[in-house]
Amino acid sequence: MKIDSISINGKITAFEISEKIFSSDINNKLIAHVLYSQLSNSKQRVAKTKQRNEIIGSTAKIYAQKGTGKARHASKKAPIFIGGGVAHGPKGNVYKIKRLNKKEKKKSLISAISQKTKDKNLIIFDDVKDKINKTKEFNKFLKINRINNVLIVLDSTSKKNIELSARNIVNIKLIDTSYLNTHDILKYKQIMFTKTSTKELEKRLLDYE
Repeated sequence: MKIDSISINGKITAFEISEKIFSSDINNKLIAHVLYSQLSNSKQRVAKTKQRNEIIGSTAKIYAQKGTGKARHASKKAPIFIGGGVAHGPKGNVYKIKRLNKKEKKKSLISAISQKTKDKNLIIFDDVKDKINKTKEFNKFLKINRINNVLIVLDSTSKKNIELSARNIVNIKLIDTSYLNTHDILKYKQIMFTKTSTKELEKRLLDYE
């Protein structure tokens, strides 16, 4: 499929992109599953309680098994005693890791990008070959094209040439093609690719077939 590509200078040209990536079927259930997993795995799980086997103390039986009229107990490490272990407390970073395979990640990316295309929030622009040093200059390009909340996916050359001018602009994130993920795509209203990053993405995502 063909889409308009814009340059920093405002020139518009036609550019061929893959329908398999940018206009595929949208699987919202898979997107939700991958997003939930990414958010869950990104949380810092610092809360930690000691289990019964982690309490330091005597293991001696606290009183006789029978004849006392009391319930049977072994040691004061049991959760029902003050200073004992916690039965079902948080365990720190050792649990709740949601595993995703490569095919799920790639298909969710394709669905999320296709949704942006459907909503007319996909932008392709020419590779930036000359360095842009002033924020004012890059911000002018964004305003002219009504770009205000965008994830910009860049090739290495374009990133070096615009990161200095784009880093202070709000609601913008620059990212390499290899780090593109479903969460970032959904976080921003628009997504913008350079021509080279588009081809890099197509090569990366079509490998799963």
